[in-house]
Amino acid sequence: MNLIVAKDYEEMSRIAAMELMQWIVKGKTLRVNLAITAGKTPERMYEIMTEYLESGTFEDVHYYNFDEIPTKDGRHITIDDLNRLFFVPNRIPEHQIERFTEHNYEGYDEKIRLDGGLDLIVMGLGTDGHFCGNLPGTFADFAQGCRHVFRDFEGISDEYVTFGPATVMEARNLLLIVNGFHKAEILKKMIEGPVTVDVPASVLKLHPNFTIVADQEAVSMLDGINIK
Repeated sequence: MNLIVAKDYEEMSRIAAMELMQWIVKGKTLRVNLAITAGKTPERMYEIMTEYLESGTFEDVHYYNFDEIPTKDGRHITIDDLNRLFFVPNRIPEHQIERFTEHNYEGYDEKIRLDGGLDLIVMGLGTDGHFCGNLPGTFADFAQGCRHVFRDFEGISDEYVTFGPATVMEARNLLLIVNGFHKAEILKKMIEGPVTVDVPASVLKLHPNFTIVADQEAVSMLDGINIK
């Protein structure tokens, strides 16, 4: 596990943007498969990337959403968010977006393998320790792949699909971005505690190529970390 400590959210976002763009530029010469996160944490990361990638896209980079929440009125929350944050500003063509949905999740692990595997997954960390859609209490063990979950989301949806722990751990590289005091306690549990389904993201530290980029607030409870 590699822990990179940034001074604040801005620096965390810039470091994460550079990490992700290193993979994107490889799409000039070979296929690159990237699963990327939506939500609030990566907003600035995507803004920075858009500034650098304004000249256009790299044709052999394929993007995967690692979870999806289909709403009762027909929307798909994750893809809608990724469109707003990254795909539309960077003019990513539809054929480079590998949509993961409630209709294709059953064969998606095999699809990933046939596509050559995932080179990198970029994720955030939930305050309950979840990663992707792997929330505490929604799975029994870390051997599960892509799966469907029935769960209420404030009345807008009663289901979602997600890459399971096994799907994530098969990726060649993992990048976790974490910021804020509100994530400090769960980051400490994840890094310093046992591997347990009660803190789902704890399993990520067993991956051979796992990098965390966190700001000083997020690492403030870790043993041996001196904040200046």
